[in-house]
Amino acid sequence: MSDIQRRIAARVVPHIPARSVVNLGIGIPTMVADHLPDHAAYLHTENGLLGVGPTPAPDRVDPDLVHAGKQPVTARPGAAYFASSQSFGMIRGGHVEVAVLGALQIDAAGHIANWAIPGKPVLGVGGAMDLLVGARTVVVATTHTAKDGSPKIVAECAFPLTARRPVDVVVTEAATFRVIDGGLVLTEVADGFTLEWVRGHTSADYRVAVEPARV
Repeated sequence: MSDIQRRIAARVVPHIPARSVVNLGIGIPTMVADHLPDHAAYLHTENGLLGVGPTPAPDRVDPDLVHAGKQPVTARPGAAYFASSQSFGMIRGGHVEVAVLGALQIDAAGHIANWAIPGKPVLGVGGAMDLLVGARTVVVATTHTAKDGSPKIVAECAFPLTARRPVDVVVTEAATFRVIDGGLVLTEVADGFTLEWVRGHTSADYRVAVEPARV
């Protein structure tokens, strides 16, 4: 993972309430575990573990202990193990307070596309659809632009939507947006970036209510 991705993961931490149950999606979201203070939250993975810890050192990897993306994790003392069906029951029953998801695109109303690119092989939507519908708060952790430099925050998603429920917060290396009254509101510009940079790399309309940078 790159330094930019690690920075994004660190910038998500202030949006996680203390002692909340949090599911971390594949990619940048999984890195949030490495930036959370000990016992700041109860991390949940849909393959059946509540109490996920930080990424293990190479010599401490347990091949049987992985998150939903099949990457190694640790388990904190007191962690609980259960069937995937029970894990999805927790999600669908509203018992996950925060979901942190990656995104390919975010539209002007806060809907996300994060599971399929037309013309490329598709493994399936996984748990993202359930998390968008079932989690009480959804935070997106993503780079501000795609690899080709095009904006990820767009007027309308060109890729298939993951669900019709909009997210609540979008965190990139450059900015933080909240979804309020059906639209995006820029609430923070990160250190090292400017309003002009954000405006030039965001194609969706948004309102501006900037707070001082926190991370």
